[in-house]
Amino acid sequence: MPEPSSPIAAPRHVFVYGTLRRGGSNDITRLLPAPRWVGFAQVTGMLFHLGAYPGMTLGGDRPVHGEVYAIEPALETVLDAIEGLGEDHPTDEYRKREIAVTVEGQALSCLVYEIHPRYAQGARQIEHGDWLRAVGATPI
Repeated sequence: MPEPSSPIAAPRHVFVYGTLRRGGSNDITRLLPAPRWVGFAQVTGMLFHLGAYPGMTLGGDRPVHGEVYAIEPALETVLDAIEGLGEDHPTDEYRKREIAVTVEGQALSCLVYEIHPRYAQGARQIEHGDWLRAVGATPI
């Protein structure tokens, strides 16, 4: 008798807007297990320059530019560590949120790492919403 097939898990998606973008200092495409490119996207929020990295608060009326990738659970764990989340990194600088992001006309549920607003207080806002442009990096 054949084994019952297990359902195929829907891929998890992540919206990255800062150092995790292609060409950024934590380029997600260099991490393992390798993510799968989905497309460019924008969300509404406010992007802040926090020194070596940005932070984004959701909401508002400005576009924040980023990229969407399909990821495996093991890569989500790596991303959590980079963003200071998890048992080994007890911080509240970033919050992991689930939001709807439209990529090439398709709405996807995406993880996004949002900065806690108190860490953005007094930080310079990046009006155009593009971290790589703000730091003069070129996406690969």
